[in-house]
Amino acid sequence: MTDSEYYWLVALLLGLGTFLIRFSFILVVDRVTFPEAVVRMLRFIPASVLPAIIVPAVLLHGTDGGPVGLARPVAALVAVLAARKTRNILVTILSGMATLWLLRAIL
Repeated sequence: MTDSEYYWLVALLLGLGTFLIRFSFILVVDRVTFPEAVVRMLRFIPASVLPAIIVPAVLLHGTDGGPVGLARPVAALVAVLAARKTRNILVTILSGMATLWLLRAIL
């Protein structure tokens, strides 16, 4: 086998393995009843994953310092304040993005 054939074989097997792992969870969820404690814990997963994705993108982008490096944290702060005040996701997104674009244009 050539290197290219090995690559495609490995890529195919990894894709199949990933599919089977994900599909197995779909099959298991229908047949297994989870304890109430597990169900309560699963409800917190989206609330914990979202900050884990957003915080590094806000704080680690532009770590070279300077005024441009402050644009994302300031825009995130404005978005958080807008979310807290309005409880409206569209207002939150628009205020954060407008602040980010404005700060980038100014700085």
